[in-house]
Amino acid sequence: MNSNLDEIIRNSNNIIDIRDRNSYVTGHIPRAVNIEEYDLLFNTQNYLNKKDKYYLYCDSGNRSASLCIKLRNMGYNVINIDGGYHNYLLRK
Repeated sequence: MNSNLDEIIRNSNNIIDIRDRNSYVTGHIPRAVNIEEYDLLFNTQNYLNKKDKYYLYCDSGNRSASLCIKLRNMGYNVINIDGGYHNYLLRK
């Protein structure tokens, strides 16, 4: 699913970086919180509410796209940020 990154950064409080902690600390999209992929998938109810919308990203957008499919199948409203963190860096 396509996403308008600038609009998301301005308007969303639900941006999730699924990369490992070291990658997040090195740099991340503004307003993003770090919840690693495995933790988000297997402890979803601790982080997500089915009534809210969330935007997920990884480095390239591939892993987060796959995770979005799994989470959508569980009933969560999640959207992949196309191109992930690399896309954000190109737009800076």
